[in-house]
Amino acid sequence: MGKLSLKIFLVVSVVVFAFCKNAEKTDDNIVIDDNTKQAVQETKLNAQNVFNSMPDRKIILKLIEENKIEYNPQFLNDPNSVSKYSIEFYKAVNLGIYGSDLSIANSFDQTQESMVFLKCVNSLAANIGVNNAFDQVMFDRMEANRENKDSTLEIITNAFKKADEILKINNRPATSAVILAGSWIEGMYVSCQMAQTINGEKIIKTIIDQNESLKNLIIMLDASNLAPETEYIVTDLKSIREAFIVAEANTVHNLETIKTINERVTALRTKLVSAGA
Repeated sequence: MGKLSLKIFLVVSVVVFAFCKNAEKTDDNIVIDDNTKQAVQETKLNAQNVFNSMPDRKIILKLIEENKIEYNPQFLNDPNSVSKYSIEFYKAVNLGIYGSDLSIANSFDQTQESMVFLKCVNSLAANIGVNNAFDQVMFDRMEANRENKDSTLEIITNAFKKADEILKINNRPATSAVILAGSWIEGMYVSCQMAQTINGEKIIKTIIDQNESLKNLIIMLDASNLAPETEYIVTDLKSIREAFIVAEANTVHNLETIKTINERVTALRTKLVSAGA
């Protein structure tokens, strides 16, 4: 059963990886100075590293089919919360979170909920200025291919790639980095929640194995020079990584091994989705 969590990491990261490759512009609450060009190149590299450390999409889809896991919408961000995100940072991070939720719902064949999350993504994308990536054509393609999970996941991924191109043209690397962070955090949060009911050694090991992707995510965010009021996301991720290092050193893989990881990820995720409440 633990294999479902693998799927979460894979689909979640495939969707949002496309966002991470841009250069400099000042967004609300996101500051990029003139000395970050070299850091931006580092950001591109580390975005690729984050992505490469995730499980493969086709393997994950197969694992979900082989294991009868029930969809639990309680693990995902409330679609009704989308309207409260008014600051650029929270729009971006929750675009990543909802992008992950969209992928998860789609992976469980939740067509109706997938469309709800797609609307959340579209709303936040419009606010960020990348709404052209999530237009009616995409909606129509999702509807036409709803019986084919792999095709719909590819459509989602391509939409995020298109959004990345828009951000790249407008020199907005920090926005991309924050979106990827939101996706990673949501994937880890959902996986930890599922681990509470599955409690298998394999799922625990899979969670711990994400330490490398977290390391590269932190490097990428550090290079983005976030505004002081949003730097807590990096501070909290570094605290989460400390918990990962402790867990890696543990030869026993059970819920106790990831207890601190789960607590710290949940606390950070709560801050991000509750902004504006």
